[in-house]
This record gives sequence, C-alpha cells and structure tokens, in this order.
Amino acid sequence: MSEPSLFQTVVIEGTQSGPHLLIFGGIHGDEYEPMAAVRKLITSIDNTKLTGKVTLVPVVNEPAYERTSRTGPDDLDLARTFPGSSEGTITQQIASQATQLIQSADYLIDLHTGGVISNLAPFSGYTLHPNPEILDMQRRMALALNLPVVWGTSAHLDGRSLSAARDLGVPAIYAEWGGGSGCNQEAVAGYTSGCLSVMEELEMLEISIERKSPLYHIEDDRSESGHLQLHNNAPVSGFFEPAVKLMDHIQAGDSLGTISSVTGDQITTVTAKQTGVILGLRTLPYVEQNEWLAVLLETEHS
Repeated sequence: MSEPSLFQTVVIEGTQSGPHLLIFGGIHGDEYEPMAAVRKLITSIDNTKLTGKVTLVPVVNEPAYERTSRTGPDDLDLARTFPGSSEGTITQQIASQATQLIQSADYLIDLHTGGVISNLAPFSGYTLHPNPEILDMQRRMALALNLPVVWGTSAHLDGRSLSAARDLGVPAIYAEWGGGSGCNQEAVAGYTSGCLSVMEELEMLEISIERKSPLYHIEDDRSESGHLQLHNNAPVSGFFEPAVKLMDHIQAGDSLGTISSVTGDQITTVTAKQTGVILGLRTLPYVEQNEWLAVLLETEHS
C-alpha cells in the first residue's frame, strides 16, 4: 500500500503521448507567486492541444504554507533536504515524495520567490550538468522561460530539487521572481506564460509566445556559484535600509545600504563584496547578524 500523499497534485493528460513535465510551486511556504502561477496553469493548459502530461504541484510544502512560514514545524529547509527520507520528519518525508515525483518525470520546473523577507528580480537558473545533452536541454528550458536573466551555476550544491533531478538524470530548471510577503501579479503572469513557453520548447504545446533575449546570460562553474545566501551578509544586527534597487549594476566596494541601531547612534555601512547586478534584496528591515542582505549576479569573476 502506497503512503498517503503529503501534497496535492493536478495531472493534465494530453490527447497524444509525449513527455512528462513536472512543475513545483511552494517549496517554501511563504513564496506566493509560484503558488498562484501553478494554480493558473491548471486552467491555462488546454489538454486537447497537449502532447504528453503535466503534473502541477501548487504548494509542495503545505505544512510550511499553513504556518505562513518558509519552513514546516521541524524547521528544516525543504530546499536543502532532498532527496529526503520516507521515515524522517515531515519535511524529509515531503522531500522523499517530491523526489519520487521527479523520478517519474522527464523535465522539472521549480518556481521560487524571495519569500517574506526579500524581493528577487526575475531570473531562471540551471546547473552546469556534466552530461552535455542534459546541460543543453536545461539551457534551452531556462532561456524559454523568457526572463531577463539566465544563470547557469554549480552542479554540486546538494539538498535541492535540482540536485535530486541531477542525480536522476532529469533536466531541471528553477526560477526566482518576487517576494516581500505579497503576491506580485506581474510575476504570476510572467511565470504562467514562461511555463507555457517552456512547454512549447519541449514540443508539448503549439502556442505563439514571443521570445525575448535575456539581458544577461552568465554561466559560472565555481563550486559555490548559485548559493544565493553566501555573500553580502549583515555584519551586525539592526535596521537595514538599502541604498540600491533590483537590477542596479554596482562595483565591489559600493554601498549596499546601512544598518542602524535602535536609536540610530550607531550606523554601519554595508559594502558589496562583488561586482555585478543586484538580483535579490532584503525587504524586511530588521536583520540579524550574518543574515543575507543582497544577491549579486557577478558580471566579472576570475
């Protein structure tokens, strides 16, 4: 007897056999644009024109969603828990079931945002997979998502849906757009049309979606590339006020903003560690020491 499902799925079967595409939203419980976009895809995909099958999971991490939190009651980050364990905590069990679903698929799209604490500019990403055929497919899928930034990064970051897909030989991409506790309708619409565009690229749908060339398409094979929380963290706790905006181009040493003490008598200026484009920015003013403040896409690196 199979174990009960820990998340709800919607399967759309086409009239002709073909590939199986899996689309995840809500890996984190406070990332709302993907949930709305995947829900919108349920009514946007015309099964009479579909070749293959699409499995849609609007909210993978329902316990976290119900807590209005990034994580579930065990405080584990689902995006660091793959492939999980059927015998583990709730997050480990969800990761295990999600990994089984990835194993059943031919392609994966995993949609994210900055959650309640931050806002992210729209970008698609993929791992620099050692298999050239999988790498080429991931590159094509990421470009087809039609976002202004495309970022290929290390294939060696574990615990993620993309690392589970890597180990299973399933071409996979992820995307980031929005956050800050609301639900940006532009991101919802962009994610919806972007997923349909990927389906067109995979020859699952015949639709007309205008392709845009990305502003930046960068591949960075350094071992920690793609680890969003690694650089530009808070040197002290306090009230963060950014001095930059998303998609600003800045130099290493430029000010990212300031962190103030409660009365404002101590002000710490935070400077960028890298040269590049601001892809993510903390929007929640209170920050604890070592929490991340900004994500930079490095346009120059050795």
